[in-house]
Amino acid sequence: MFAFLRRLFPERIFRRKLEPAAERRLRLAAARAEESIIRAHVDNALMFVDTLAEDMSFDRAIDTYVREMAIPEPLASVVATRTLVVLGQDLVPYRRRAVDGGEEAVNDRPKLRLNDASQGRQPPGQRTIKRA
Repeated sequence: MFAFLRRLFPERIFRRKLEPAAERRLRLAAARAEESIIRAHVDNALMFVDTLAEDMSFDRAIDTYVREMAIPEPLASVVATRTLVVLGQDLVPYRRRAVDGGEEAVNDRPKLRLNDASQGRQPPGQRTIKRA
């Protein structure tokens, strides 16, 4: 009888550690989800600022939004900063650096390669993209 119960209820049903590929996919999915949450908060904070523009300043409206929505601190500062960036795009004009060559200097910058660390810096032709 004890052997039957052991087969029916094993000690470990699920493995405790994920494989490295599954761990990477899980982290990417979590990052996408967190980014979606941040975007939604920024959109709502901008709507909050627009709605309360006659009653309070934009920085006070952002602080009020963060407080009313009870956003925890690491996320709250990201939401506030990104909201200010969106508001600042309309208020402060973008200025290019005074570099010889103007446009060429901007285009000579290396492209960001965010996944190089996880893939061991493989040449671009050898990369395989796996979606979660």
